[in-house]
Amino acid sequence: MTKSNSTRLVVGSRNRKKLLEIAQLLEPHGIQVVGIADFADVPEVVEDGDTFAANAAKKARETAIAINEWVLAEDSGLSVDVLGGAPGVYSARFSGEGATDERNNQKLLKELAGQPQEKRGSHYTCHIAVSSPEGDIRLTEEGTCRGRMIDEARGANGFGYDPYFLIPEFHQTFGELSSAVKNQLSHRARAFQRLTPRLVRLLLAEAQS
Repeated sequence: MTKSNSTRLVVGSRNRKKLLEIAQLLEPHGIQVVGIADFADVPEVVEDGDTFAANAAKKARETAIAINEWVLAEDSGLSVDVLGGAPGVYSARFSGEGATDERNNQKLLKELAGQPQEKRGSHYTCHIAVSSPEGDIRLTEEGTCRGRMIDEARGANGFGYDPYFLIPEFHQTFGELSSAVKNQLSHRARAFQRLTPRLVRLLLAEAQS
């Protein structure tokens, strides 16, 4: 890694809202975040792992090798207790081919129909993997956040299942919380809080080597 891009990190995602969240978490530490949309002909990675960790590592490794850059990839999703942990790793494609946030949410609400609030406990998981340009996974971290699913969408912030994911102690959903608050307590924020000091040290060490 050259000094000119020593603190540049490519995030292996085309989700603009997710990219913005990650940029807000890392840029205060001097890490320039760019998305894979800034690179031509980056192949899509098939997320066929059976865990968040496996998918994150695969996305980071394959993307890094393809573009010869340091790449951070994460896999995240929602697990609902009463549904046996579903949708889990299938969160983004829960409603099948051509899945959208709206269709995924409607399917989830249908499966939760009739379930009382006390049985709607759930959690978000975020697993992060960081790969060297050669495809070596150098860092991993995971964070979770507990909440409860509700029937009515609340708030326009966030994405995915956020408007239905209530944080009881705040009496607000992820869709209602400000980015400043969400960037302190979300599954992604918690994973990055633990990862960031090690990530900064790694990038600086590579820049100086």
